[in-house]
Amino acid sequence: MLDDDLDHDLDRDRNPTTDPDDDASRGPQIPSLDDDRILALELVRATEAAAIASARFLGRGDEDEVDGAATDAMRPVLGTIQMRGVVVIGEGEKDDSPMIYAAEHIGSGQGPLVDIAVDPIDGAGLTAKGLPNAISVIALADRGSMYDPGPCVYMDKVVVGPSLVDVVDVGAPIEETVRAIARSRGEDAGDVTVALLDRPRHEDLARRIRATGARIMFLLDGDLVGALLALTDESEIDMALGIGGAPEGVIAACAVKCLGGAIYGKLAPRNPTEARQARDLGLRPDHVMTTDELVRGRNAYLVATGVTGSELLRGVRFSRDTAVTHSLSMRSSSGAVRTIETKHRLSTSMLVPPAPDAELDAG
Repeated sequence: MLDDDLDHDLDRDRNPTTDPDDDASRGPQIPSLDDDRILALELVRATEAAAIASARFLGRGDEDEVDGAATDAMRPVLGTIQMRGVVVIGEGEKDDSPMIYAAEHIGSGQGPLVDIAVDPIDGAGLTAKGLPNAISVIALADRGSMYDPGPCVYMDKVVVGPSLVDVVDVGAPIEETVRAIARSRGEDAGDVTVALLDRPRHEDLARRIRATGARIMFLLDGDLVGALLALTDESEIDMALGIGGAPEGVIAACAVKCLGGAIYGKLAPRNPTEARQARDLGLRPDHVMTTDELVRGRNAYLVATGVTGSELLRGVRFSRDTAVTHSLSMRSSSGAVRTIETKHRLSTSMLVPPAPDAELDAG
């Protein structure tokens, strides 16, 4: 975690600095994120726009094209939403435009003060290849509450649902963890399923999981879907683990706040230079963080829209003048989780940008 002095320096433009006893400087009361019941639904419009725009490039083989389309569609919608947001988890630095970059201010300039974690498309490569499990996702929390992984791109994570919080010992060998999960459910180890990114770095971990008899659902790209499935009662996934994206770890923590369960995460620097940079910022690469360290407080929102189909969400479906989207909207303070299917009329929707072919024809 950031130390107190550095946290204060980084968050000076995030947090109100007026004297709470000075009525003149305080001005109108800023709405609380906890009181905003409309925001979670408004955010869905942004993920729907990104999902539709990126799904138009499904199977065309260019993941940069997919990512750019999602970002270009999401950004203007975010600008209309009643919130005063600062991006903590974005896609890059300011000069990487059109990406939604860290420290960017997002929203209408009115409404609650929030931290934002955004991934216009988690699984651009999957979409470019026409493969499942790509989603568009946004998470919010109170201003100053999201953990910033700094220069660290990767995080070693364990995610479990509510029924396994007291069963899993994050420090135990994976073999013991699998057996503990099986015992808690009165099942054999062969009935346990683990979500794991299909990467060379996980070869030994996969071998050890298989040696217990447990099953593995390999994720080709983007581990956020695996984390969300581990938190979902209806899913067959018992646990998601392994080294994946650090930004996705913070987003997954917002989902844990909404759905229950737990996430444990430890930064995984790629080299000594990255580890040193992290320590210079006050981060502790050797520290295992809990859910409350990744996202402080009780207020969190998460919305996601399917781009390509998955066990979690259906992908975008196009017909002659219609796009159908399938989304999740969740809010921690109420515990409400909504599944939303929306039919968009492409010829009239202000949310949906013109199709690439239509732009070419107009030119």
